[in-house]
Amino acid sequence: MESDPVGSDPVGSDPAESDPDESMSGSRSGAEVLPAGPIDWGHLSVLRDECVAGLQPRSGGCYLDATLGAGGHTAALLAADPEVRVVGLDCDDRALAIAQERLAPWGARVTFVRSNFAQFNPGDQQFDGILADLGVSSMQFDQPDRGFSFRHDGPLDMRMDDRLTESAADVVNHWQEVPLANAIYTYGEERLSRRIARAIVEQRQTQPFQTTLELANAIARCVPGKYRHGRIHPATRTFQALRIVVNQELAVLETLLDRAPNWLAPQGRLAVISFHSLEDRIVKHRLRESTQLKVITKKPICPSDTEMGQNSRSRSAKLRIAEKI
Repeated sequence: MESDPVGSDPVGSDPAESDPDESMSGSRSGAEVLPAGPIDWGHLSVLRDECVAGLQPRSGGCYLDATLGAGGHTAALLAADPEVRVVGLDCDDRALAIAQERLAPWGARVTFVRSNFAQFNPGDQQFDGILADLGVSSMQFDQPDRGFSFRHDGPLDMRMDDRLTESAADVVNHWQEVPLANAIYTYGEERLSRRIARAIVEQRQTQPFQTTLELANAIARCVPGKYRHGRIHPATRTFQALRIVVNQELAVLETLLDRAPNWLAPQGRLAVISFHSLEDRIVKHRLRESTQLKVITKKPICPSDTEMGQNSRSRSAKLRIAEKI
């Protein structure tokens, strides 16, 4: 086996515990019908009931859903008390459109903002609770034209916000080999990062990468047979790394964890759901280190066997909660 560009073994959860091409990629939802409006949304929010219980909605309280998606967590918060209000953020205009339609029955109790949580400025508003459900949603995974998954062929995009200027295709076709290898190792915890980066650079010299399957197949061809036929697809970690790079996910998360305590009212709670070890390590340590927060969950809350049986994509989810001192 080759050595890694950064010279130390990656630490992370066993990717074999999740779906083949989404095991480490942070998929937030699965398939269930929620009774919020007339449309069959086919969407299940991970750890929905645990989030609501952990946030302890107050009558008349205002909450921030920093990752609105299809609105499942927001719907549950709104249903918890008739006086609850929610501000919902999402940088994905498609997700916002779906959430606006789904949450229409709650009218003015919901405010929609197109933004990620690093760019959001609430002004003087303080929240009684903040929820962040990290990663990419099943809606995004299941749309081939978004380029997040290689289950179906699609353009190599991976942008959650189409206003971003750099796509995954730009990264694989233009980054130098060493930075590319380092990104695949650091953000994908991929021990064959150098080999994969080298194969990408060699192939793009004759044919630039345009689709998800072109990249996935190139990665599969360059790794040893044992690795190729392992428990997960050999491109899984590279796809995670590219998505994190394109969307600057860990930097955005760090910004949220810096700012969220200042946005919380006294005794307000912050609930964060992570889906892979890179996210969870950041959340765990930043909550513990904050002088403004008291950690409520000494150990993370994980999905029940029932939820995991209904939604295999929830298996790697971890919920951590802290309260404003």
